[in-house]
Amino acid sequence: MFVRIFKKKKIMKGILKVFILLMVTFAVGCQPAGDKKNVKKLKAEIKTKNENTMEHLTKATFQEKVFNYEVNKDWKYEGDLPCVIDFYADWCGPCKMVAPILEELSKEYEGKIHIYKVDTEAEQELAAAFGIRSIPSILFCPKDGQPQMAQGALPKATMEKAIKEILLSEKPVESN
Repeated sequence: MFVRIFKKKKIMKGILKVFILLMVTFAVGCQPAGDKKNVKKLKAEIKTKNENTMEHLTKATFQEKVFNYEVNKDWKYEGDLPCVIDFYADWCGPCKMVAPILEELSKEYEGKIHIYKVDTEAEQELAAAFGIRSIPSILFCPKDGQPQMAQGALPKATMEKAIKEILLSEKPVESN
């Protein structure tokens, strides 16, 4: 009988140790890293890093900056610089792959072209007006001439080529 009580006490001590260890691990793991100022600073840096430099267009801003399709029957670009318009949705995987590429291009071509985004979920009328049936759809709008639509997640090199040839009128150099 003494052996049984001894074994029960030993088991209870083991269980108690494991329980205390788990509680300490949980309590330490829930503490924020560093003081509150560092945590706030880190959150602000992450937010700044994730902010897009590209402008999101609504129907009204689209009509003002790109094309007023309610007034004009024929294409008449309203902008001061050529533009690229990304028709996307937040839930779309390929759209998420294209977003950082467009972000890079907006920085590289700053002052030469505008890069806009249109959320097809929020701007359904605008998406319908341009016949957007699959996303991402990317519209290249030259200052003069007709816009050209591309569908799918284009690689950066393809987008750069389209920007140079369609928007900036730089013809490719032919090699012999």
